[in-house]
Amino acid sequence: MNCPAHAKTPGPGRPKDMEKRAAILEAAKALFIRNAFAGTSMDAVAAEAGVSKLTVYSHFGDKDNLFREVIRARVNDLLPEETYHFDPHEDIADTLLRVALTHARLDCNAETVGTFRAILSDCRQGNPRYGRLMWEEGATRTHGLMERLLQQAVDAGKLQIDDVPRACVQFLTLIKGNLMMRQMFGCCECPDSYAAEIEATARSGVKMFLRAYLPR
Repeated sequence: MNCPAHAKTPGPGRPKDMEKRAAILEAAKALFIRNAFAGTSMDAVAAEAGVSKLTVYSHFGDKDNLFREVIRARVNDLLPEETYHFDPHEDIADTLLRVALTHARLDCNAETVGTFRAILSDCRQGNPRYGRLMWEEGATRTHGLMERLLQQAVDAGKLQIDDVPRACVQFLTLIKGNLMMRQMFGCCECPDSYAAEIEATARSGVKMFLRAYLPR
């Protein structure tokens, strides 16, 4: 059997199935925030993404798994693992401030808070599994990465902490105070002053954390 003289080779560019997957994730994210999770159907996701419902199911299986993938992709985009990189040669205050500012700005922004509102709406309607999925893919992952960073700092002699998991929760609470709740309840009239307060609270939280855990 002779081979054709000019066999086609795959051209550059993103594979079609990956484009569809990305479109589905974007559509699901928008619909979940807008309509809450109980109010979002796989039919609606397919229509928003411009694909068939069969395509949505073939990529994600069911709505729970689609939601998990939306949260995972969102967290990986906004809080990549590199955010929690520990460099023993970097001042620990600089390391913690980098994490603090990234976390505080993300947790307090309008889109994140919109996602939390949607989840609370579903929990109120008897669908707590979406809250659990959010906790597993969001908080559990980031807490694990933050605990690893703090433990590396302890091992390097940069911090003195007896209970790293508890210190992690303290850190993530200190750096945002009540600012996320203010956004949740719509009490942020001036975006500029709110953004400045997010940064000031994060910086102050890092200083307080270091006063507690720097080696003596």
